[in-house]
Formats: sequence, structure tokens, C-alpha cells
Amino acid sequence: MFGIIVGTHGLFAKELLKSCEMICGEQKNVRAVTLVPGEGPDDVVKKYEEAIKELDCDGGVLFLNDLFGGSPYNAACRLVAANDKYGIVTGVNLPMLIEMTSTQLMDDGSDIQALMAKAVEAGKNGTQTFHASQLAEEEEDDL
Repeated sequence: MFGIIVGTHGLFAKELLKSCEMICGEQKNVRAVTLVPGEGPDDVVKKYEEAIKELDCDGGVLFLNDLFGGSPYNAACRLVAANDKYGIVTGVNLPMLIEMTSTQLMDDGSDIQALMAKAVEAGKNGTQTFHASQLAEEEEDDL
């Protein structure tokens, strides 16, 4: 099984995990790691290392970060550079996290790069648009 660590600025990671659990139930192999004011990348690395100790990471660790280049991302890079079973995806959102926790349950033995690609696809597919003009287009299509 692979572990999932959601690492973000502020409390976003904790709240995102709570929202995921509201929809999918308790997540035992996922941890939220936060960067709060007064902390830096070294603090986040320590939090990541603690989370990894708590998780089943035989299949690797997928870090889902909020921003490319931010401190949570930079801290994850330190760990990913030393372990080829670890990977990072930035731009974490709720559809991405839900998809990855579902994938985790199926545990098909995918390597970290396949998991990363799946996370990116889920994040993109979770971004949709709606405008009232679309209703008129649908009505015209039904005629």
C-alpha cells in the first residue's frame, strides 16, 4: 500500500482531509501536514518524517501539495529526492484526494509515477465550469 500525505500552507490540509472523510469515511493511511506561521521547511520535513512513520508506505508515498515551489512542496522535495518510491503532485483539490484514497483501497500495485499521473488527471477532471448559457445550448440540442 502507498501512503498519502497532504501538505499545505495553513490548515487547508487538515480541512481537506476532513472533507474527504465526510464523503468517503475515515482514512487510515492518509496524513495532513500543515505549515503554520513561524515554521519553515525544516519543520515541515520533520512533520513529514513523523507522518511516514505512522503510515503503511511499502508501496511508496504520494505527497499532495497545494503550491509548486511553496515550503510544503520544497520540504517534500527533500524526501522525494532520496527515495524513488516517493512522488509529489501539486494543486491538490478534493476530487484528487478522493480519487487517490479510492485508488489506495484498491491497491493494484501501481508504481509512484502511475499514481502521480492518476492524481493529476483526477485533479484536472475535478475542475469544471457551468454558466446559464449552457442550459440554452442543451435545450437547443434536445430539439
